[in-house]
Amino acid sequence: MTKGIIYKSTGSWYDVVTDDGLTIPCRTVGKMRLNELKVTNPVAVGDIVNIEINSKENTGVIKSVVDRRNYVIRQSPRKKHFMHIIACNIDQAFVIVTIREPKLKQGFIDRFLLMTEPFNIPVHIIFNKSDIYDENDLGIYEYLKEIYEKIGYKVHLVSGQENVGIDGLKEALKDKMTLVAGQSGVGKSSLINRIQPDLEIKTTELSDYTGKGQHTTTFAQMHELEIGGKIIDTPGIKTLSFNYLGLADVAHNFREFFEASPECKFSDCLHRNEPKCAVKEKVESGEISELRYFNYIQLLEEVEDQNYWEIHS
Repeated sequence: MTKGIIYKSTGSWYDVVTDDGLTIPCRTVGKMRLNELKVTNPVAVGDIVNIEINSKENTGVIKSVVDRRNYVIRQSPRKKHFMHIIACNIDQAFVIVTIREPKLKQGFIDRFLLMTEPFNIPVHIIFNKSDIYDENDLGIYEYLKEIYEKIGYKVHLVSGQENVGIDGLKEALKDKMTLVAGQSGVGKSSLINRIQPDLEIKTTELSDYTGKGQHTTTFAQMHELEIGGKIIDTPGIKTLSFNYLGLADVAHNFREFFEASPECKFSDCLHRNEPKCAVKEKVESGEISELRYFNYIQLLEEVEDQNYWEIHS
C-alpha cells in the first residue's frame, strides 16, 4: 500500500501524488462512505489516501482515506439532498470578492464564512480589482474591512491587473495549504497567475450581457507554490445553500454572536424575537454589525424554509 495526497479531482479520476513524488491516476473502490456523510464525492483534493498501484498500467485504486484534520463542505449544486466536499486538510482559505464587475453580493462573504467557521479555519477576504474602484467603492471597502477585521478575519485590497497587493498575498500563502475560492468573474484565476505566472491557469472575460463570469476552473486542483506551500484552486461558486445545517449551527458559527450568546437570557437563543438577547442589544449599540445581523437573519429564514420543505415533502 502506498500513501499520497489527492492533487486533482475530475469526478471519476483522482491524481494522487505519492510520498515519492509520483503522480498516479486513481479511481475509488466501490461505493466509499466516510463518516456517514451524504456526499457526491467520497474523497476530495487535499485528502491523504492509501492507494494500491497497478504497475503495468501506472494507475491505482484508492483503498482508504486517512482521518481528515478538517474539510470545507457545501450543499451539492446538483443533488440538493447531498453535500459536496470542496477540499480537505487546509491551513486557511482565501475568498476572492470584488465590489464591481461583477457587483459585490455582500451576503456571499458570510455564506462562505459559514462553511469555514465550524473548523475554525482562518480566512483572508481578498477584495480584487481595486484599480477600477471609485471613491464610493473604496468607502464600501473600508466599511466592510472594519466589520471583518473587528471579528478576526484578515482583509486585503488588491489588483491582479496592476499587481497591487500581491506581495502581501504571497506572504500570507507561504508554507501553508490554502483553499482559494470565489464567485465567477471576480478574477481569481488572474490573481493566482500573478502570484505564480508559470501555473498558467485559464482565465476568461466577464460576459457583457450578464455581467457574470464564466466558469474557468472545472475541477478542484492543488498547485505547488515556489515560495513554499500549496494552493487549492476551485471552480467559481455561483450560490451557496445550507440545507444540511440546523438553526443552531447558523447561530453558533457567526463567531461574534456565539461569543455574546452566554449573556442571552435563554441558552438556546437564536437572537430573533427572544427577550433579553445580548446579540440584539449589541447590534442596537453598534458593537455587532447590523449588516452581519441582517445576513444572519436571512440565512436563518432560508435554513428554516428548507428544513420545513424537507419534513413536509
